[in-house]
Amino acid sequence: MKPELETIRGLHPGFYVERKIKEKRLKKGQLALAINEYPQTITSITKGKRGMNTALALKLEQVLGLEEGMLMILQVYHEIEQLKKKKYAETPDLNKIRAVVFWDTDIRKIDWQRQYQSVIRRVYERGNSIEKKEINRYYGKDKVEAVLKRFNPKI
Repeated sequence: MKPELETIRGLHPGFYVERKIKEKRLKKGQLALAINEYPQTITSITKGKRGMNTALALKLEQVLGLEEGMLMILQVYHEIEQLKKKKYAETPDLNKIRAVVFWDTDIRKIDWQRQYQSVIRRVYERGNSIEKKEINRYYGKDKVEAVLKRFNPKI
């Protein structure tokens, strides 16, 4: 289970179940009836619209020949990923960053996660100590240092 788990870590367990159902050439409706569940429940889970619960996970693991606990482990990893995404969806405190640092763009439209390298470089080139401190708080010191070293190996 370990090597496979590392590759699917963070994936919604329903997507994994969907793959296993297709591998075994089962029909979702028949599977649902066989484990005494509503077909809509299985469909919602396999589309990633609903989370996995322990009782259902055990039933599915047994029918699909999966190791016990596998689907709940995936569910927990998926929830961790969702919390991380939610945490990083926030923006830095824009009251601490002057708009003039990003003079050529609308600071409210910056994708802070996707454009992190450019943001870090820009703030370290043109920002003051308060702005640099906020960028360090938001991205973390290690990430900021890694970006700065990548673009200036002398640091």
